[in-house]
Amino acid sequence: MEKKTLTINGQPRTLIVDGESTLAETLRKQLLLTGCKVGCGNGQCGACSVIISGKVVRACTRKIKTLGEDDAIETIEGIGTPENLHPLQLAWMAHGCAQCGFCSPGFILSAKQLLTENHSPTRDEVRAWFQKHRNACRCTGYKPLVDAVMDAAKVLRGELQKEDLLFKPVGNNITGTYYHRPSAKAKVTGKWDFGADMALQMPAGTLHLALVQAEVSHAKIKGIDTSEAEKMEGVYKVITHKDVSGKNRITGLITFPTNKGDGWDRPILCDEKVFQYGDAIAIVAADTVEQARAAAKKVKVDLELLPAYMSAPAAMADDAIEIHPGTPNVYFQINNKKGAETRDIIAKAPNVAEVSSYCSRQPHLPLEPDCGQAYIDSEGRLTIHSKSIAIHLHAAMIAAGIGIELDKLRLVQNGSGGTFGYKFSPTMEALVGVACLACDKRPVSLVYNMHQMITYTGKRSPTFMNLKVAADKDGKVLALEGKNILDHGPYSEFGDLLTLRLAQYHMAGYDVPNIRTENYTVATNHAWGSAFRGYGAPEAELGSEILMDILAEKVGVDPFEIRYKNIYRPGCTNITGQTPEVFSLPELMDKAKPHYYAAKARVKELNAKGGKLKYGAGIAIGVYGCGLDGTDSSAAWVELQSDGSVKVGSSWEDHGQGADIGTLTMAHETLRHAGFTPEKIKVVMNDTAITPNSGPAGGSRSNVVTGNAIRVAAENLLNALKKPDGTYRTYEEMAAAKAPLRYEGSWTADMCTNCDLETSQGAPFSNYMYEVFIPTVEVNTETGKARVISFYTVADVGKLINKSVVDGQIYGGIAQGIGLALTEDFEDLTKHNTLAGCGLPLIEDIPDDFVIEYVEALRPSGPYGASGVGEVPLCGSHPAILNAIYDACKVRITHIPALPEKIKAGLAKV
Repeated sequence: MEKKTLTINGQPRTLIVDGESTLAETLRKQLLLTGCKVGCGNGQCGACSVIISGKVVRACTRKIKTLGEDDAIETIEGIGTPENLHPLQLAWMAHGCAQCGFCSPGFILSAKQLLTENHSPTRDEVRAWFQKHRNACRCTGYKPLVDAVMDAAKVLRGELQKEDLLFKPVGNNITGTYYHRPSAKAKVTGKWDFGADMALQMPAGTLHLALVQAEVSHAKIKGIDTSEAEKMEGVYKVITHKDVSGKNRITGLITFPTNKGDGWDRPILCDEKVFQYGDAIAIVAADTVEQARAAAKKVKVDLELLPAYMSAPAAMADDAIEIHPGTPNVYFQINNKKGAETRDIIAKAPNVAEVSSYCSRQPHLPLEPDCGQAYIDSEGRLTIHSKSIAIHLHAAMIAAGIGIELDKLRLVQNGSGGTFGYKFSPTMEALVGVACLACDKRPVSLVYNMHQMITYTGKRSPTFMNLKVAADKDGKVLALEGKNILDHGPYSEFGDLLTLRLAQYHMAGYDVPNIRTENYTVATNHAWGSAFRGYGAPEAELGSEILMDILAEKVGVDPFEIRYKNIYRPGCTNITGQTPEVFSLPELMDKAKPHYYAAKARVKELNAKGGKLKYGAGIAIGVYGCGLDGTDSSAAWVELQSDGSVKVGSSWEDHGQGADIGTLTMAHETLRHAGFTPEKIKVVMNDTAITPNSGPAGGSRSNVVTGNAIRVAAENLLNALKKPDGTYRTYEEMAAAKAPLRYEGSWTADMCTNCDLETSQGAPFSNYMYEVFIPTVEVNTETGKARVISFYTVADVGKLINKSVVDGQIYGGIAQGIGLALTEDFEDLTKHNTLAGCGLPLIEDIPDDFVIEYVEALRPSGPYGASGVGEVPLCGSHPAILNAIYDACKVRITHIPALPEKIKAGLAKV
């Protein structure tokens, strides 16, 4: 240890430090300057960026011993306060840059140093700066961040007033505007607490946890020896399956009777077998994280290795053993049967096209690793804090496994640094719950590192789509056949639902009168399948959107024209036989048409110059439904307060998509008629003890289903406040009349039905989203590297509830689509275990020439006409890029990611 005096945010601070500690650890643990976030821990994401003597430094890799007393350290806490924000902080709020907010402090500090050195940067210079300093963002698609820097620079140059950065409501209306999120100020000042920040604020006596995890993918457990670990310094207990008082299983909530498993196949702590790399076998609880991790290395697990089936074809082989004894590896099948039998139609059709595509095991790559805490609250409930985006659902999934009654279990969502769907499944909730009970009900905390985050949490389930489409001589689609296979990893939770999505979204957006497809779910020993943005549609639409380009070539027409001929129009039904709620695709295509042909003309010009670089323009459409299948429902409440404000309570979980501003705007749009301003509405969110069951934040359902519930609750309050003369009562008048102050709201999609388990036909969703994607790509024919140089998209997501949020979802979703198409994968456990190794796109991987347009077709059942938005940008962006690659160099990539070696191999065959 050594004494060090460091100047931090202008003040000298004397500290006793371990010279081997990182600056991030010192700032966070000793000074509680938790605005410095630690994501990757190895300098790949920039979330921990601080300024040291005029240089941007990643604090997670800078050893404290390298700092001298002359070094001046600046953190986010030193550049502005909530009362006096820096122009960059205000610009971040104004442009919706703080989505989840985890990367915001690092970006803002990085940008501050840029503007110190360069008062008038170009957009390209801003992008080059962030690329150089490895500032990564998984949410925004980067363009809003550059917009914010450019505006902040104007303020610093005196060309714009700081107070003009934020949108100011006109006429007490914020719907469809750039009104900022309630959480934005805390996020841009570093005061928004994420899970690892909560861990530092836990009370004395909290035990810190470390996992003993499998380093093989399939094995029998013959014994677990904890004796040496139990003797290690600071260890309170080593917990194994023997310490779990419940079923020690997480229920998968499977579809009966067609699922061949029982849904209880995922252990909390492995007892008989290891099913995948990273499975939790034991938990060490100790006084410090370091002690727990050291002891975890001393636990000895005796394993008998079994064959590891790392892909669906391997698990389907005749000689493959059952991963879960008694349940076949192919454990679920659902068919799509619409219209007439297809065999004869296809045999007689003048145009037939086929495709075999593979959508990869895409990693979610949030910058905040998974984390959570557990304790017993003042009412005796086991309380679990986590990144859950399904708090009421997860309580039901884990209670029996932990061994606790549901009414004694409370789940609370921490501030969450993005999930993109992986937290639709419980990850560490049951682990911390079990540990708290096994450790004599002492509070516990568990924080994953990025290696654990990447290797252990769920991934997009890779999917093989094998489709055949027939069309008449003019290109009108007649029939579709297919056999599609979903690799869902070892655990069945939501696997059958995800397989249903394949049947609901292949050829989505097109009038296909006759369909016969088979869709299978397969258990493997690779990463367990969890929800990922788009949930089934990116997998299905990858195949069908490539197929439409292949069909266009067969027919001899342009890819735009084949789509325009076949899109939904009045009189047709969608893939599940449901009449679309709106027919906006023709308008979207009309709006996109000049942009598509302008892009085609542009690439023709570029290609005429010759050289190693080839250019192409592609197109695809994307469709996604909002909701859980069938009669999805949600609940909310509103309550009038004595100060004249209104509280709005819901369990609309926020993982960066904007649940806070969604809640506020949905309530305000009704309550503004009684004079309530946005400042008079307070949101209360995501605690099963105080907020109702609003359902999970997935499937783009919340804006529709929970938004409607909030609208109904607000209308109920408004009706109670209304006087006969049309004016509204005050709190005092309501109290004097002893009128209720709290009003519930609920909404159910009772116009919907479940899809038939034999045919996939039904009316599963009240609202759908529609989008057209037109990327331009550049392919280096010497290296095979492809990059997207521009992107145009037009979307119909109904009424825009908040413009900056919707823009941000589309920018961010398409950025993830670019990653899915070109770089991202989780296949090789030895290679794909860091953010960089998994192919996380940085700013120069995403184009700045990026245009979004909208068609607002009001949804009859959407709140104020709104639909959802989060999933659809990732439904068709990736096949559009692959189609553009083909347009550029005639290499047809059908298995993603389209890595340079794949394109180069294809070029050798052209």
